[in-house]
This record gives sequence, C-alpha cells and structure tokens, in this order.
Amino acid sequence: MNDHVIVCGLRHVGLRLIEQLHGAGEQVVVIDDRHDVRLIRLVRDWGVRLVEGSARRPDTLLRAGLETATALVCAENEDLENLDVALLARRIRPDLRVVLHLTNPAVGRALTRVTGPGSVLDVPSLAAPSFVEACLARRRHRLTIAGEDFTVVELPATSEGTIRSIAPGVAPIALLPADGEDMLICPSRDVSVRPGDVVAVVGREPDLRSLRPEIEEEEVTAHPRVNRLRMMWRYVASFAEETGKPLRLIVVALFTVAAVSVLLLLVGYSGVTGRRMGLIDSLYFTTETLTTTGFGDFSFAAQSPWLRVWSVFLMIFGVTLVTITYALLTDLLVSRRIARSFGKKHLIDLRDHVIVVGLGLVGLRVVEALVALGQSVIVLEADEDNRHLALADSMGVPVVIGDSTVTSNLEAVNLSAARGVAVVTSNDLANIETGLAIHDLLGERRDEIPIVLRIFDRQLAHTVETSLGFRYVRSPSELSSPWFVGAALGLDVLNTFYVEHQPFLLGRLTVSETGGLVGRTVRDLSARIRLVAITRMGSPVDLEYPVHTSDCFGAGDQAYLIGPYEDLLIVLRRNRARDLGQYA
Repeated sequence: MNDHVIVCGLRHVGLRLIEQLHGAGEQVVVIDDRHDVRLIRLVRDWGVRLVEGSARRPDTLLRAGLETATALVCAENEDLENLDVALLARRIRPDLRVVLHLTNPAVGRALTRVTGPGSVLDVPSLAAPSFVEACLARRRHRLTIAGEDFTVVELPATSEGTIRSIAPGVAPIALLPADGEDMLICPSRDVSVRPGDVVAVVGREPDLRSLRPEIEEEEVTAHPRVNRLRMMWRYVASFAEETGKPLRLIVVALFTVAAVSVLLLLVGYSGVTGRRMGLIDSLYFTTETLTTTGFGDFSFAAQSPWLRVWSVFLMIFGVTLVTITYALLTDLLVSRRIARSFGKKHLIDLRDHVIVVGLGLVGLRVVEALVALGQSVIVLEADEDNRHLALADSMGVPVVIGDSTVTSNLEAVNLSAARGVAVVTSNDLANIETGLAIHDLLGERRDEIPIVLRIFDRQLAHTVETSLGFRYVRSPSELSSPWFVGAALGLDVLNTFYVEHQPFLLGRLTVSETGGLVGRTVRDLSARIRLVAITRMGSPVDLEYPVHTSDCFGAGDQAYLIGPYEDLLIVLRRNRARDLGQYA
C-alpha cells in the first residue's frame, strides 16, 4: 500500500474513524492486538486490512506499511500506549504526520512540540461542548472563523417566502420543515419556506441581530448564594442524622451517668468545713473525672463510703464510655456519610441547575464547561472512590453518591427543579436505564427538561431516539472522530455541533496547488456543503464574507466549510486529487 492511513486501536473512537476513512474512499490499515472477534469481523467485512500485533513494536509498524503511509493515528484508550507509539513512529519516520488521542492536557502540550500543532486531540474535551449545548437547550452555536466571531442560530419562519427573503445576507445550513419531513442540509437560498419552518443559518452577530432584534446574548446563571447560618444548621442536622444507633446509645448513657453524678455530688458531698458542693462544682468535678484530667481540686478521702464507691464506678465506667464515644465519633467524622448527607440537604434549595450523571472523563469535561459558563451543577456518581471527586470538590460542585436508576437518588439531586440532565456514564445500558427512570420521574415535564444520553453504538443511538423518545443522544466517538480524520488527511476541523439530530462540522481547507479545486467555482462543491467564508492567498482582505457561488478557488486559499463530515471528506479528496473527474 501507498498513501494509506494507519490506525492503531479498534475500539471506540478508533472504530469510528476507520469507518469514516473507509467510507471516504481512503486506504486504511488497522493495527490491533485485542483479538475482539466481533470487531475484527466487522473491519474485514469493510475490506480494511488488519495487522494483528502490538503497535509498540517497530516490526508491527513496518508490516503495516509505515514507510509509505500518509499518516498514523493512535486511538488506543491508554495515554501511555498512544504516547509510546507516536514517539516510536516519529523516530522511524520523522516526516510522518502523527495524530494521537491523549486525555492529559499537560502531556499533550509537551508532545505537540514534537508532533506539530493540531496533532494531539482529547476525545472528552472535543465532545463536551455538544453535551453542554444540548443539556442547556441552546439553539445557537458560537464559531470562530479566521479570528472573527460567527454564530449559528435557528430562525423560525413567520410567513411564506424563500430563505433569501427571511434571512438575507447570511448562509443557510439546514431547513427543518414544520410538517416533520426530513431536514434539508445546506439548502439553496431560493428554497420556499412556510410559517412554522425553522432555518438554521450562520453569520456574524450584527447581521443576525439586524434580522432578529430579539436575538440577544445568552444569559449566564451565577451560582446561588447560600446563607451561611442555614448551611451550619444543615451540617448539624446532617451530623445528627448520620449518627448510628450505637453512638446514640453511648452518648445517652454518658450523659445519664454525668447527670446522676451531679445529683449525687449535690446531695452527698461535704467539704472539710461542711460546705456543700454547688451545681457548677459538681459539673466541673464530674467532667474532669470522666475525661481523666483530674486536677486534685476535690478529695473523696473523708466522704461517706457509698460516695467513695460511686467515685470508683464513675472513674472506671465513665472513662470507658468516653473512650467508646471518641472512637465512634472519629469513625463518623472521617467517613463520607456526613458530607453526602449534607450535600443532599444543601441541594434542596438549588433551582435551574444541571445534573451530570457519571464523573468519568467525559462527565468531568462537561462539568468543567458548565462551571466555566457559570451554571450550577450537581453530579450523581455511583462510585464513592471515583478519582475525579476531588476535582469536583475543588470546583465547588456537590456530588451525591448513589445509583442513578434509584428514584430516591434522583430526587436527592432535585431533578424536578433542574434545567437539564447529562447522562454520561461509560455504560450504554446504564445510561438508557437512567434516562428511562428520569422520564418516569418527570412525568409530563419530560419534554421541558432536556435529557442528554451518551450512547456509543450508532444503531442503538438511532433506536433510542426513534423508539424511546429521547431527543438528545450523543456519542463522544461520533463527535470527535472527524477531528482525527481531518487531522490525518489535512483538514483542520474547527468545530462540531448539532442541528436537531444532524452533526455538522466547521472545517478549514487550504486549497492545494496540485489539487482538483484550483480554478473551480463554489457551486462545484457538494450540494450539502456551505462555503461560509474564504481568505485569499496574497489578498489584503483578511476574510471574504459572504462568498458568491461564482467565485473561484485559487492555490493557497483557505476555505471555511460547514457540512456533514462525509461531504467534507469528499471535498478534501477533491482538493488532494490531480484529476477532479474521478471524484466528481
């Protein structure tokens, strides 16, 4: 093979980018040593060559054709393995384009100095913005094109006409008919629209506001302030609630013994001068005896026998009770039960918050993005030993430990008052079960609160959407794999977002001097691609926007394209091909 792409890893994002590369007509060689029979059969059914072995061995890379490959993509789940393979491949071929998946930002920044800009990608970070937009029910997406701010918004049609008449000067990327027909992707500006139809367009903010003055900046919800006295009272209440029966019994026994001791001392103790012991002295002596601190302030040598016997009992039995109390209190204080109970009570006052179910890497990135937007967030996590709990605590995000399919746990995170829910555990079945439990608990309000499910399997995701009534189903692998494909083939993927159920990409393509796009017009592109803006090679104008369909591409131009990833990859192949006719 020549000019092929080597993919290391056959799971999750690796499988998705193999599928996308193969679907775009690229030659692909897969390296994998997991021996998953189902995945191996699937890849071979696609006609993709599989090299079984460890990519960390030079002979395996050479068998996969490293010396003649266009790019190498490291898509294993482990950062260390991806790092090792990437460095090994660059040592064998210093000029090779290498793309790898790393979840550690610090390591990624360091490795970028070796592999080049845009070569290190993090799946959770790439996917998190789409989950955030969905659970906040945002109908707009911010894009940055050549340093300028653009926005995708959905405009409802209020009268009959054409897209050009209701949205002049902006680029339409989707039409959602009111009658439920299929979405039109990148429709012509002359397509007719009717009242109730929705047109998704991309443009500069001033242009959009001139069309719809009601389009305003999205509000940022600040964290609610909580009364400190109320928080302290809840902490005390939580402490009392979490004390177990043994501790309560010991404390009652300790206070009973102390009360009896005070009474006996008031009645029976007599000093040298015949002076009786007062209430304060009785309480003081009882306390110093129970705590074994005795200062010798009082003596029982001249007291009646029964009082001396009581003092012996008080010292022995009292110190035993105090010791047991200390032990039980220590166990309670060092445990997490108080924190969890206090967290649940604190959540009762929260309103308009976002619930994140699952605190894995994707969940953590979603939480970080929501906190950065000023949103109130609550995490529901099943594993009390989750390694990200400390990070959530450092961000001030409360965490409730419990099974997300249990009604009481969903009520504990104040589900009825939430503005959105992101179910992002790494288990598809658990996510579906949690989504159904949330549906049942919300009842008629299920359509008011966005519920975002993380589902890896594409067919299962489609079934969940169509059969179970979930509007927002997202796959991190589906969202991030175009970034890997683009980086491997030379397309800079700048953003991914959804319009309804359709994922879109914003990509930057540099027109190749020897490719098939030079001299072609914008209308020669795929009908499902929208050229939003372009920067010309050697032109003093930084950004041309809008772009006319009669404009031609020149070598070195940078085109900013929006569309489904399949169509963007077709354009990318045209740009790389010398003979445009074979891909037309």
